[in-house]
Amino acid sequence: MELAYIPSPSRGVIHLGPIPLRGYAFCIIIGVFVAVWLGNRRWVARGGRAGTVADIAVWAVPFGLIGGRLYHVITDYELYFSEGRDWVDAFKIWEGGLGIWGAIALGAVGAWIGCRRRGIPLPAYADAVAPGIALAQALGRWGNWFNQELYGRRTDVPWALEITSSTDGRVPGLYHPTFLYESLWCIGVALLVIWADRRFQMGHGRAFALYVAAYCAGRFWVEYMRVDDAHHILGLRLNNWTALLVFLLAVIYIVVSAKKRPGREAVVEPGAADDDSGAASGDKKAESDAATEDEKTSEADDEAEPESEATSKSEAADDEAKSASEAESARKG
Repeated sequence: MELAYIPSPSRGVIHLGPIPLRGYAFCIIIGVFVAVWLGNRRWVARGGRAGTVADIAVWAVPFGLIGGRLYHVITDYELYFSEGRDWVDAFKIWEGGLGIWGAIALGAVGAWIGCRRRGIPLPAYADAVAPGIALAQALGRWGNWFNQELYGRRTDVPWALEITSSTDGRVPGLYHPTFLYESLWCIGVALLVIWADRRFQMGHGRAFALYVAAYCAGRFWVEYMRVDDAHHILGLRLNNWTALLVFLLAVIYIVVSAKKRPGREAVVEPGAADDDSGAASGDKKAESDAATEDEKTSEADDEAEPESEATSKSEAADDEAKSASEAESARKG
């Protein structure tokens, strides 16, 4: 008898009238918002304009979704193009199936297009959004929980995941929640990149490369635990080989980049510094105008003061003359 386990949702979609609200889609959408929010904060801190990250994300996110889906469909083509399967299902992205490798690769193409249009270096942009991407992955993995997919081997640990669905070859039971393992790992990756970036002032794409390397290290052991169908090469799953190769490339990039271009970019977004200095100049001008107006007011008050004194003296003299006249009249009478 199991004393504790993680229950799976009875369904991954709720219908609001004719509109389906899918848990998988919500996890991805929330992840995108978090990535853009954190990326914007980091971009502004590096000297960029607020809103630039979101503008480029308009290009990167659609490309990333298409790339992630393409990678999944290509590497698991038998799910859509084998006998008895419907190829139209390849377009049903809401049912799950996004390969992070394709998402990052094609998403980078979209980001490059957006950066090129703004005159921004892609490596600087990638460094800013790297921790946010890791957090987006951490949130997106919970979409697998809603779909009861991508779990590990059978287990009786207290945090085991209960699978209740029997569709698509699933066998109900308790399994390792690999979606949770990867989600927690991605949170750790985001914190690692933020810390290392502050500690070592990483630039020219090295913070992004650190994210890639750290993620691949975790993905390797998580992938090794999964039991869903996958292509194998020399006894290892295809994604294990992909993680190993990408890890090595990321480490090589960090080493080579650090030697060729140490430090950070001096300017990440052309014109952003001018905007800041222009705003500062405007503030100073407003302060100067206010000070000048105060000086003019003070001078006007100083000029008005002698006139007031003269008027007072004149009135006093008239009063004295009037009093003297009255006194003379009284004497004569």
